[in-house]
Amino acid sequence: MKLHCEVEVVSRQLPALGLRNRGKGVRAVLSLCQQAPRTQPRPRAGGERGGQHPACLFISTLKDKLGTRYEQLKENIEQFFTKFVDEGKATVRLKEPPVDICLSKANSSSLKGFLSAVRLAHRGCDIEAPLLTLTPVKTSEFEKFKTKMVITSKKDYPLSKNFPYSLEHLQTSYCGLVRVDMRMLSLKNLRKLDLSHNHIKKLPATIGDLIHLQELNLNDNHLESFSVALCQSTLQKSLRSLDLSKNKIKALPVQFCQLQELTDLKLDDNELIQLPFKMGHLTNLRFLSAARNKLPFLPSEFKNLSLEYLDLFGNIFEQPKVLPVIKLQMPLTLLESSARTVLYNRIPYGSHIIPFHLCQDLDTAKTCVCGRFCLSCFIQGTTTMNLHSVAHTVVLVDNMGGTEAPVVSYFCSLACYVNSCDMLK
Repeated sequence: MKLHCEVEVVSRQLPALGLRNRGKGVRAVLSLCQQAPRTQPRPRAGGERGGQHPACLFISTLKDKLGTRYEQLKENIEQFFTKFVDEGKATVRLKEPPVDICLSKANSSSLKGFLSAVRLAHRGCDIEAPLLTLTPVKTSEFEKFKTKMVITSKKDYPLSKNFPYSLEHLQTSYCGLVRVDMRMLSLKNLRKLDLSHNHIKKLPATIGDLIHLQELNLNDNHLESFSVALCQSTLQKSLRSLDLSKNKIKALPVQFCQLQELTDLKLDDNELIQLPFKMGHLTNLRFLSAARNKLPFLPSEFKNLSLEYLDLFGNIFEQPKVLPVIKLQMPLTLLESSARTVLYNRIPYGSHIIPFHLCQDLDTAKTCVCGRFCLSCFIQGTTTMNLHSVAHTVVLVDNMGGTEAPVVSYFCSLACYVNSCDMLK
C-alpha cells in the first residue's frame, strides 16, 4: 500500500536542544511494507522490535529513493491527528523514535485508506490490503507529483485516466467542454483553474469546495449567470482573480460582493445591464475591466472603490437625468420601517428566522448617501463622476476622450436629497 504526498518528519527532541525543524514538507512516497528478515543493514530510524515479519512504514523521496524505515508499528503509535484529513492533511505521532510524521497535499480518500491500514498495523490486526515488499521506489513514482498541467486541444484531453491529484495549476482551453469535468473538483490542492475558450453554460456549486482556489479563468464560454452558491462558498476567502469576460452574463447577484478577497475582476464583452450595487464592499479590488457591456450607469457605492486600473470603454452610459425619481411614502410602511431598523442596527437575519423573500429584500436594500438604508421608499438621483477619483489608470469610456460616467444615488428622505442638491448639480 502506497501514499503519494508531501512529508515532513518533525523530531520532538529538537526543541529541548534549542533547535527548530525546517518547517517544509518534501514530496515523498509512503509505503506500508511487510518487513522481511534482513541479511544486511538498511537505513532506518527506530529499533527493531516485535514479531518475525511485522509491518513497517517506509518513506522515500526523490533524493533518497532507498528511503527511511520506521519499524514495528505495532503499539508504537502515540496518536493520530486527523482534524484536516478531508484537506489531505494528517500527522502520525510515533512513540519511538519520538517523531511526528506530518502528511500534506494527499488525496483525501487515499489518505483515509492509508491511515486505516496504519491503525490496523498499530493494533496488531490483519491488514486486508496486500503489503508491499521492502524495495526502493522508482523515479517514475515521483512523476505523479505533477503540479501543473496545460491542455489546449481536444486530442490531448484525458478521457480514460484521472488528473494527477497533486495539481495546483490546471488549464484546459480549446477542449470543447460543455460542462465542468467533475474530476477537476477532486483536486483539493488546485490554486489556478483555467477553463477559457470552451462552451461551458453553467458552473457547478461544488467549485466552491476548492478551498485553495485563487485564480479562476472562464473567459470565452457561454455562461449566463454566476450563482449565489459560489458567492457564498469558501471562494469568499480564497479567490483573488476572476475572469468572466466574453460570456453572456446580464447581471451578477448582490451576493457577488461577498467575494471580498478579489483583486482582479474581468467582465469585458458580456451583456451586463448593471453592476452589483454593493460594489464598494470589494475593498481589495485593484483591477476592474467591464468594457463593451450595456451599462447605463454605475451604482452609488462604486465611489468607495480604490482601483489601480479601470476600463469601462464601450458601454451605453446615459446622460444624468435632470429630475429625480421620487418614491417617498409617508408615513413609512411597517415593512420599510422594520427593514431600516434591522439594517441600521445590524441585527442578524436569515431564512431560518424570517421568510426567504424578506431576506432578499434586505439583501437588496439601497444605501442612502447619509449611510442609512431604504427598501422601496426613496428618492433616486443621477450625477456624474470622474473615474479618476476611484482609479489611478482609467481607459477612456468613449471615443470622445471622456473619463466621466453617470452614478445613481439614493436618498432615504427629502432632507437628505435637499442637503445633497449641490452634489447632484
